[in-house]
Amino acid sequence: MSRRSGPRVVAIGGGHGQATSLRAIKRYAGEVTAIVSVADDGGSSGRLRELLGIPAPGDIRRCIGALLPDNSPAVKALEHRFEVGELDGHALGNLVIAALVATTGDFVAAVSETCRMLGAAGQVLPATVEPVVLKAEVSGEELRGQVKIMETGHIRRVSLVPLGASPPAAALQAIRAADQIVIGPGSLYTSVLAACAVPAIRDAIEAAGRRGTQRVYVSNLREQPPETAGYDVAAHLAALRLHGITADVVLADPATLPLGRLPESLRVETIPLAAPNGHVHSVERLSAALASAAGAGQRP
Repeated sequence: MSRRSGPRVVAIGGGHGQATSLRAIKRYAGEVTAIVSVADDGGSSGRLRELLGIPAPGDIRRCIGALLPDNSPAVKALEHRFEVGELDGHALGNLVIAALVATTGDFVAAVSETCRMLGAAGQVLPATVEPVVLKAEVSGEELRGQVKIMETGHIRRVSLVPLGASPPAAALQAIRAADQIVIGPGSLYTSVLAACAVPAIRDAIEAAGRRGTQRVYVSNLREQPPETAGYDVAAHLAALRLHGITADVVLADPATLPLGRLPESLRVETIPLAAPNGHVHSVERLSAALASAAGAGQRP
């Protein structure tokens, strides 16, 4: 089957922000790959991690749903949470992925099969093939666990345990083949950097930039206290650089989050990106901005 016309786009991150990016990207891209953090240790994902020893499926589930047709009943089914008995709090999509891990014996294969069964418009890959724990340097001390880190501020650096956790080979291949890499939006340390800080992914992003691949950072619309209390766009970019991640283009909405002092050499697109409620990105506006940055997709 021939691929659609348009650029090859890789989105890296996690959480609701990455799902929004994917809904925007699928409108203009020829190929879409999501590389998703699996460091979540709360809620249904955390319970399944502890019980089954698998990478966290929650952000993976959201990204698969984002790549389904917008009005598909499968999207709501994936997000359905049970409210009875031992299933209380579990999302159906998490259980589907867990069941496929048990039958295939492989987390990456389970996610791929979920995408195939549901007809996702792209591939979804975990940032690591094994469970990982997010670690943060906070005020000179070490803190472990995504949920705990989300509840603190003054974060300097995050990393993963084990440090040598490996991404799927397909994730690195997608980055090498990409025309555009989209980073964010999302929780800076606990979603975006939880994926980008995987050493092999960080190095692949840097190598892609040297080859001329466009790396776009989509700025958040507001602070996320306490994790990024007091941060402007420049502070987000400084945190990315500290972790070895460089953006070539920044999409920001200065009506929602101050820009701060940005490098003059950086290409910054200051445009309205917020949905009418002002709290989340507009899929339509974000898609138009990303497509324009990519040159609207001209790699056959």
